[in-house]
Amino acid sequence: MTARSLPDFVERDVDLAARTTLALPGRAAYFAELKSTAQLAMLAREPALRTMRRFVIGAGSNLVLTGDFDGLVMKVAIGGRQLVEENDDAWVVRVGAGEDWHQLVMWTLAQGWPGLENLALIPGTVGAAPIQNIGAYGLEMADRLLSLESVDTLTGKPVPLDHAGCRFGYRDSVFKQQGWHLDGQRLITHVSLRLPRRWQARTRYAELAAELERRQLASPSARQIAEAVIAIRRRKLPDPATLPNAGSFFHNPRVSGSLAERLATAHPELPRYPQPDGSVKLAAAWLIERSGWKGRDLGRVGMYERQALVLVNRGGAHGAEVIALARAVQADVSQCFGVELTPEPIFL
Repeated sequence: MTARSLPDFVERDVDLAARTTLALPGRAAYFAELKSTAQLAMLAREPALRTMRRFVIGAGSNLVLTGDFDGLVMKVAIGGRQLVEENDDAWVVRVGAGEDWHQLVMWTLAQGWPGLENLALIPGTVGAAPIQNIGAYGLEMADRLLSLESVDTLTGKPVPLDHAGCRFGYRDSVFKQQGWHLDGQRLITHVSLRLPRRWQARTRYAELAAELERRQLASPSARQIAEAVIAIRRRKLPDPATLPNAGSFFHNPRVSGSLAERLATAHPELPRYPQPDGSVKLAAAWLIERSGWKGRDLGRVGMYERQALVLVNRGGAHGAEVIALARAVQADVSQCFGVELTPEPIFL
């Protein structure tokens, strides 16, 4: 492929470390920052680009680089946020996939539109939120998403999805089920969210309830809930700008009711969250801490001393070191409790 055949927004041999929050070394053979759907259509018309491996990133906050990527990395930078519908039941907001998630949360609250407050300060972009079905403190993306717009990156054709089409599950969606988050075949361009007028505070999550009680807020507003969530997250999660990390590194595991009962008998203090399907969600951070990994390092990576669920890069680490630590934590949790942990980030 000659240099002149590339669209002017496509770069060659780009360092990805600064574009990910774990700051691991890795380079992309080709890199395109996409600010419009027209640019996506241009990529689809480039035969050489269409045939190579591709991968989509947002803020790079849920990504482990394991080395160089000999293909095209597409960074979603499509902006814009607007109220597109208002009725007696809800406000509907359409947002560009490249918008910062936390800034969106705070913007909706500033407009007087509650509904996203429990998801404040989650790192990443709006477009990444449905893929992972982000969730925190009793709320998930699936609770608010109305629909989304995506593009088939091979053909450039739009592929809209309604809520049912997203096939949401716990930290899961059709994008993960179909492997689109790995092969870059689908790219989300816009997300439409439904924010309820008949808003009800979600404050049952124990950690959030305790923070609101400490603040003496018996009937908190949406803004007050967001402020409480932000305070909790800032206390226990490191800033990637000063200590590189990818946020929560493992899913909270779901186990059978029988295994949960056995674990509860042996460990009454283990946090447990019964699910509608009869399974029980366990706190991965508790399992990791009790397995001896909180604040413990393995080479240049470790599990954060304030939150055992967060894997941090102490400086100069490589992807292989992250993999080694993740496997060691998984092995010890399995040996101690018979529970298998699954990493949240994507390994590239």
